[in-house]
Amino acid sequence: MIHPSTELRFISAEIGYGVVAREFIPKGTITWVLDKLDREFTPAQISKMSPAYQEILDTYCFRNNKGNFVLCWDHSRYVNHSFKSNCLTTAYDFEIAIRDIHPGEELTDDYGYLNIDRPFRALPEGSKRRVVYPDDLLRYHKTWDKLLLIAMSHLDDVKQPLAEMLDKSTWNKAMAIAEGKQEMDSILNCYYEGAKNGN
Repeated sequence: MIHPSTELRFISAEIGYGVVAREFIPKGTITWVLDKLDREFTPAQISKMSPAYQEILDTYCFRNNKGNFVLCWDHSRYVNHSFKSNCLTTAYDFEIAIRDIHPGEELTDDYGYLNIDRPFRALPEGSKRRVVYPDDLLRYHKTWDKLLLIAMSHLDDVKQPLAEMLDKSTWNKAMAIAEGKQEMDSILNCYYEGAKNGN
């Protein structure tokens, strides 16, 4: 489930639709949670579907660390890529704002941690990176972990409308990390080994 203070908007002809903040979303806010309405498909299930369904899933799914494809039920599936993303995923099936997100600003992910099955060239953003690769998690997890740890330290400082979507053990673990009482699991735990081989 995506943060409730967001909406789907047309961004441009080149980009299409994106998810935009309607209100200020401060750093440390949980912006997305994998919930019980999201659907998970195995590669075997997808292989039995018609090409029309396969194309939809190819466009809107991300791949988890088991190699399964996850289709979000709400407009979170329209979150676009950015090499300078303002949200990052965690090893706990939720994403967090790694900096303040202002009204009218797009919520973005770095698709490098979504286990894509083939490289793609992204729009230029003044970043040294130009291409998203299936194994980007292996290259950038340490950088992303540092950003996540800082953002996680703000968990208890801001409103968390999606906290109720997390199970109690996950929330308690996140709070322990925020308070420095427990070590954070690396974003590398989200990596699917078959991604680098295009499987």
